[in-house]
Amino acid sequence: MTGFAADYRRALVQPSPNHGERADGCKPDIILLHYTGMGTAVGALDWLCREESQVSSHYFIHEDGTVIQLVPEERRAWHAGKGSWHKQGDVNSQSIGIEIANAGHPGGLPQFPNEQIAAVIELCRDCGHRWAIRPERVLGHSDIAPIRKVDPGERFPWARLHAAGVGHWVEPTPIAGGRYFQKGDAGQPIEALQSMLSLYGYGTEVNGEFTAQMEGDVEAFQRHFRQERVDGIADFSTIDTLHRLLRSLPNFA
Repeated sequence: MTGFAADYRRALVQPSPNHGERADGCKPDIILLHYTGMGTAVGALDWLCREESQVSSHYFIHEDGTVIQLVPEERRAWHAGKGSWHKQGDVNSQSIGIEIANAGHPGGLPQFPNEQIAAVIELCRDCGHRWAIRPERVLGHSDIAPIRKVDPGERFPWARLHAAGVGHWVEPTPIAGGRYFQKGDAGQPIEALQSMLSLYGYGTEVNGEFTAQMEGDVEAFQRHFRQERVDGIADFSTIDTLHRLLRSLPNFA
């Protein structure tokens, strides 16, 4: 593919060869946000456009807010890798992938510039409107692939996106003392917490055992929804924030 018309009117087009058909006629119902995790935006964009990288995304957003479209939205970009959401595996077929130029954890978690976040918001609003994507399905890479991925990281301003009409959010319950659960614990309270994480969409196994994988799921949840402390420990703040998020969903009984 040498060129195509941008789906988003403000995007410049720089085609990547790394894409394919969406499986089984899937239409995107997830917007998945990433950071590039590389030292420079130029290097990251070049890598996403190289055939040998075997990775791509639909969009790339520079620090100054410039938006580049690499893959048509109707196509399956290769950005998510192995992961799941609501027990659906092939996230690439279900999603629009947006890479945000930021050095991420390898570069000390630099702040995202205001111009860049404004561009993320506008792009997400545009994609979400055209594809009727629900707010709770605007996700981070770490949500669909806990432990394996940590982007866009605990400094990504999810609250600012939500205030602008993008994504799902409640103000995190303040951190305080009280009972908590951690790796090695077991029993009915652990099973109840696993059920809540699974109901929200995480791939948490409901078995009543607080395993290393569950610790990673809790960290992923905290990285998105309780960013003040990301430690994998299910304290009251974490559990109550999760409960209020579930209660705020329109289809939650």
